[in-house]
Amino acid sequence: MLGIETSCDDTAAAVVRGDGKILSQVVSSQEDLLARYGGVSPKMAEEAHALAIDQVVQKALDDANVSESDLCAVAVTVGPGLSLCLRVGVHKARKITKAFRLPIVGVHHMEAHALVSRTA
Repeated sequence: MLGIETSCDDTAAAVVRGDGKILSQVVSSQEDLLARYGGVSPKMAEEAHALAIDQVVQKALDDANVSESDLCAVAVTVGPGLSLCLRVGVHKARKITKAFRLPIVGVHHMEAHALVSRTA
């Protein structure tokens, strides 16, 4: 499964096997924008996500040695978060799931944080 996260200021993607083993995880930080503008600017964050999302997802797939056709589903953060930023991740997830006829799984950002303890 491919996971995509764009709820705020980081563009992230990971590939996880069915047994929970993380095969890859890639994060593109917007640290430079945060420093330059003194915090998160939703429009700037959206633009940074749009510039990074394709490369981040492809690197996650490459690092896991899989292609989109190997995936069983795509999970994507649907909230809470900045709507402009969330839209970038959802758009990318929809593009992949439509092209490869995969299910899409909407993920609640805070619930995902809580569930991480189960994988440790």
